[in-house]
Amino acid sequence: MRVLVTRPEFDARATAEALRARGHIPLLAPLLEVRFRPGAPQALDGIDGILATSANGVRALAERTERRELPLFAVGPQTAAAAREAGFLSVVSADGDAAALAEAVPRWLTSGTLFHAAGDNAQGTLAAALAAKGYAVESEVLYDVVAATALPAPAAEALAAGALDAALFFSLLSARIFAACVQPADLADACTRLIAACISEATAKALSPLVFAALRVAEKPNQEALLACLDGKSPSHGADAA
Repeated sequence: MRVLVTRPEFDARATAEALRARGHIPLLAPLLEVRFRPGAPQALDGIDGILATSANGVRALAERTERRELPLFAVGPQTAAAAREAGFLSVVSADGDAAALAEAVPRWLTSGTLFHAAGDNAQGTLAAALAAKGYAVESEVLYDVVAATALPAPAAEALAAGALDAALFFSLLSARIFAACVQPADLADACTRLIAACISEATAKALSPLVFAALRVAEKPNQEALLACLDGKSPSHGADAA
């Protein structure tokens, strides 16, 4: 299949490799740009563990500190992999979403102060959930996520020409931006030929009111499950669900 990849460019390159390994042809169309915030070295004194809800949070923190000995609690396997690549020595994964991470933390650390390497779009729900469990949570916004205002030209041209079979959506925000870009460009009808593979139910709902040939949701919020979903190995909501 010819597959549109809408995630930020750094992550999209790794997704493209995984797609090629499965026999697909990727087209990168980043709808989000990640910009690390400059700043002084991040003080982690008194911190007992690091919360990482995205690979970009890990990368941004790695630029702000040389400390790698603190345990790092990752939301999922891609974030955990980014932490290991950055040199963090003790990394565990909740293999889920922020709610799963909040539930998993007590298995790894019974009490203490946690640091969340956050983006500017962080919802604050993770910190609230852990505070309710008795943890102190310090959060610092280390990166910004900037939304595209239009589809990249190659993506728009491919969509208009019917040269795409599917699109991958890794976040609610990227899905929302895609829908906002497609409609004013008169490309909504072209979406009816696409399979939309989404990392969560919320992401799928964010594509509304667009209609797709099939709308599929990954069984788990990670890339491996999303690619399995693309290949039809997880539930599909049908053509009229979006």
